[in-house]
Amino acid sequence: MITRFGYVRVATAVPAVRAAAVKDNAASMIALADQAERDHADIVVYPELSLTGYTCADLFQQAVLLDAAQQGLADFLYATESGMTVHVLGCPVAQGGRLFNGAVVVQAGQILGVVPKTYIPGHREFYEPRWFAGADANAAPDVRLCGSTVPFGADLVFADPARPEFSFGIELCEDLWAPVPPSSRLALAGATILLNLSASDNLVGKSEYRRQLVGQQSARCLAAYAYCSAGVGESTTDMVFGGHCLIAENGILLAESACFERTPHLTTADVDVGFLQHERLASPTYSQAVAREGAGADGSPWCEFRTVPVQARLLRQAALRRRVDAHPFVPQDPAKRHERCQEIFAIQSTGLATRLQHTGTKHAVIGLSGGLDSTLALLVTREAFARLELAPAGIHAFTMPGFGTSARTLGNVKALCQALHVELTLIDITESCRLHLRDIGHDGTTGDIAFENVQARERTQILMDKANMLGALVVGTGDLSELALGWCTYNGDHMSMYGVNAGVPKTLVRFLIRYVAETPAYQHCAATLNDIVATPISPELLPPDKHGRIAQKTEDVVGPYELHDFFLYQAVRCGFAPAKVRFLAETAFAGQYAPAEIGKWLRLFYRRFFQQQFKRSCLPDGPKVGSLALSPRGDWRMPSDADAAEWLRELDGDAPAKPAVAAAASPARKPKRAARPAKR
Repeated sequence: MITRFGYVRVATAVPAVRAAAVKDNAASMIALADQAERDHADIVVYPELSLTGYTCADLFQQAVLLDAAQQGLADFLYATESGMTVHVLGCPVAQGGRLFNGAVVVQAGQILGVVPKTYIPGHREFYEPRWFAGADANAAPDVRLCGSTVPFGADLVFADPARPEFSFGIELCEDLWAPVPPSSRLALAGATILLNLSASDNLVGKSEYRRQLVGQQSARCLAAYAYCSAGVGESTTDMVFGGHCLIAENGILLAESACFERTPHLTTADVDVGFLQHERLASPTYSQAVAREGAGADGSPWCEFRTVPVQARLLRQAALRRRVDAHPFVPQDPAKRHERCQEIFAIQSTGLATRLQHTGTKHAVIGLSGGLDSTLALLVTREAFARLELAPAGIHAFTMPGFGTSARTLGNVKALCQALHVELTLIDITESCRLHLRDIGHDGTTGDIAFENVQARERTQILMDKANMLGALVVGTGDLSELALGWCTYNGDHMSMYGVNAGVPKTLVRFLIRYVAETPAYQHCAATLNDIVATPISPELLPPDKHGRIAQKTEDVVGPYELHDFFLYQAVRCGFAPAKVRFLAETAFAGQYAPAEIGKWLRLFYRRFFQQQFKRSCLPDGPKVGSLALSPRGDWRMPSDADAAEWLRELDGDAPAKPAVAAAASPARKPKRAARPAKR
């Protein structure tokens, strides 16, 4: 049920059009309209002047052509009267003794309104002022068309009163090229979807320019933008048209047609108006623009938009027509991923370098476990020292084996430090931890939370004390995913003097280490880095198995990090409700995780995210590297005692009902006591 989660299916339709062949043009448009209806499209936008063809020139002043356009529009109305799809088609419209280049909005065989083109190009190959008036020349707020009097003007916003997020505005071709496009004001008036009927000829480099315009306007307006241009059937007397179509959402291109297709075609995408609403609510700039641009110097409104009611589909079941990225923090394209890692590594190392310079210290202390996070933190520290032209001798690395340290991780720590020419000190903490456990009345053998956290706090104490002795700064290692789940020991690995990984999610940490391993300066330690990437994620706080291998695996307890990073992005960055997060996860990870497993880990995510906020409320400083961060001084402010009940209730309410017998027969799905998350 796509509609339930805030998606609107938008389509662009390029029919087979020939100049002045209105009857045939209308027939091709009707065929595409039928196809769009079967495809569950909510809105379809056609090219500029699609009924007549854009290239009719002085024929626009012939009554025969204008009468034929009226008849073609009437035929289109009759053919679509049984459907619910909204169609926006191009047609010349006469009003008050002037001819306008119009966009006619049609639903269920009725004309809802007409939007005239605002900016009329009269330069180079374009001569539109010869035939058409601009929107400012309209003489009345309505127009008589096909026997109906309907709203007319560039001040129309079309919206469903029952679903205000289903709201769209229209501009035509040149309007997008204006310094202040009409779509900017339409967006401020509430339109979440912007439509453009265009007849843009194809020139060298123009397709890329259109992509930039459409992408930028969708981002600037926090909107979806659908652009549909005239196809190859237009007259080629002086120009060639390619039927270029683009659908973008908040700066991201969702769909694009190939140019120069000779057959009629639809291009469709499901735009997320729920996400767009969240972005607008979360953006003070948007609300300030609404207030600022909505009034003149004297306080009077610069434009009062009229809302035209339109009916959205209330319920629809269909497969989601957009790609859901299972790893939203990690670009799929290798080149983009390399660029992303390069930039993040530079942000991290620059942040640390600036902090070292500000504090006036030339020394850093870091604890190494042989795991992903501490390895990345060491690499960042090494790079920061290089940026400051400091000798690596100022980096003081400590590895502190405890009850669960494995030979593999310890060996990787030693090999890496040796390759990087970093001083490494080994301090075995097993005896000091046993002494502490005895002092607090612990039996020293039960692997409970106290048993685990004693080790984490002992390590942090050593690092802080060593930093005091050396006049150094303690570099933190914890990442964004651990902060989201609270998977860190309070006042243990939770603390540092600068947390370089605080903005990096776990799924991206691996790729950052691989990126470093592939750079020429680190080729000599690439094998060690790659083995660290391949090592199971573990806090190594419980003893290894009888073969000396890692027995305690984090993802066995809290769930796969790729799921939690996905949950984090959708829930916090996008503001989605739990049911929508699960729907998207089931779509993105179909065939990889069963719906029941996704539901189990999503419930754990929400429970821990709320319970562990107190750890995020007192985080050390650390650089934000992406669009999401959890610093209490930056992106995320949340009460430490906020209640997760409403989120869990919404998640449970959306879940399919399970028979009581089946639930009772599956006790294995309940978390075992021994698998309780350990870090508190």
